[in-house]
Amino acid sequence: MEPVSIAKGDSPLILSVPHAGTHIPDAIRTRLNDRGLAIADTDWHVDRLYKDLIPGATMIKANFHRYVIDANRGADDSSLYPGRNTTGLCPLTDFDGRPIWRDGAAPTSDDIDARRETFHRPYHEGVEAAIAAAQARHGVAVLYDCHSIRSTIPFLFEGELPALNIGTNDSKSCSPALERMVASHSSDSAFSSILNGRFKGGWTTRHYGDPARKVHTIQMEIAQRCYMTEAPPWDYDDGKAEILRRLLKTILSALDVAAREGEL
Repeated sequence: MEPVSIAKGDSPLILSVPHAGTHIPDAIRTRLNDRGLAIADTDWHVDRLYKDLIPGATMIKANFHRYVIDANRGADDSSLYPGRNTTGLCPLTDFDGRPIWRDGAAPTSDDIDARRETFHRPYHEGVEAAIAAAQARHGVAVLYDCHSIRSTIPFLFEGELPALNIGTNDSKSCSPALERMVASHSSDSAFSSILNGRFKGGWTTRHYGDPARKVHTIQMEIAQRCYMTEAPPWDYDDGKAEILRRLLKTILSALDVAAREGEL
């Protein structure tokens, strides 16, 4: 399986999906313990959730699982949230803080180097190429980073997560107009929302966001209760998902139009 799938479009809007992939090469899979094999931390069905919402939007999806290597972490593995529980470039634990590798089978430094080259680098080459293409065509690129997570994970955050968690790296990764647009549509919806709460945007949002260069980035972390069953077998709920998709389409359409018309 190719590490990355890219559906190219002609819109200034780019959808990046780093955590919906479930592929784990056999040589890595045999090293995972039962908790690791459960892959409970997958951003289940996120590519399906956003599929075909905006004609012409480019979608970049990592097909590999985040336990192989996390495409939304920097290659240097620096912490995104210093002082808080989180997971790293090649995670050693799941989101509940439990080990995911068999005894003595955790990734070595050589393993991590190889995974950077085989998986992490191609994903970000795809992101960089999509940004360059959007800017060449429209003079602006909007990179919207698509995520989801279980609603309740005590190891990572207290209580139940709001439905929509918007991250702009504390308003640094995009224009004020874009941030207001997404926050306004979210707060006016039937879903609870927060701007720059527990999730302020991962490495992708922080690294590529450069409003002065007309590259705007934003992360949307969605509580999985909004569109699926939050327990194995992690089923997609068409009824819930359709309600959410209508809102996501409204948000993405507004971003697409604003970018095309130079309003960002």
